[in-house]
This record gives sequence, C-alpha cells and structure tokens, in this order.
Amino acid sequence: QVQLVESGGGLVQAGGSLRLSCAASGRTFSTNYMGWFRQAPGKEREFVAAISWGGGRTTYADSVKGRFTISRDDAKNTVYLQMNSLKREDTAVYYCAADRLVNRMTSGICDSWGQGTQVTVSS
Repeated sequence: QVQLVESGGGLVQAGGSLRLSCAASGRTFSTNYMGWFRQAPGKEREFVAAISWGGGRTTYADSVKGRFTISRDDAKNTVYLQMNSLKREDTAVYYCAADRLVNRMTSGICDSWGQGTQVTVSS
C-alpha cells in the first residue's frame, strides 16, 4: 500500500483556482495509478481524475474536463490537481487515492486513500 497525505485545500471565490497536492510514501508509488475523488455534503464520493504511472495517460470526470488538470512528479512522490474556473458545485472534501488498475480506480475501488482536504467555493 501507499500512504497518502493531501494538502492545498481552502476557501476560494467562484472563478478562482486552487492546486491540491498529495504526498505519497511507499515503494510502489511509481507503479500505481493515482487519482482524485471528492465528496460533497449529502452526496456519494465521486471520481474526479486519474493519472497513470509516468503520467502518460489521464482520465477526467466530465464535470471537470477543461477546468482541472492532474499531474504527477514521481521523483517527489507527489500528485497534483490544478483546479481552475472553480464553481460552487466543486465544493467538497477531496481525496487522493492510489491503485494498480485504472478500471478499479474509476469505479472507486482503490488500495490506498488519503484523509481528505476541504475545498470550499464561495459565490
């Protein structure tokens, strides 16, 4: 398993930007798909984005395409989520996750999860 710690959440106005970071520890970081999920109050957790090892393949939820960008720096064992043009409906707790298979990840089944970081978008 990979241990994950998110940071970078906060309060931002609609239309603004935030960058989330997820620091990972564990020898298998470079061979895992890494992803971001979010859970808004009263809603189920949903997939946001995923990135393959090496960063060659990315996948996004339709709701964030064109606004969010996932990236990773395997030398720093860190994955990022750049969030631009934020909307109120992006308000949620954002979780970092890791898994060996992208199909498991996009289905919300992941080997490792972070503790989450709050993102609040105000109007």
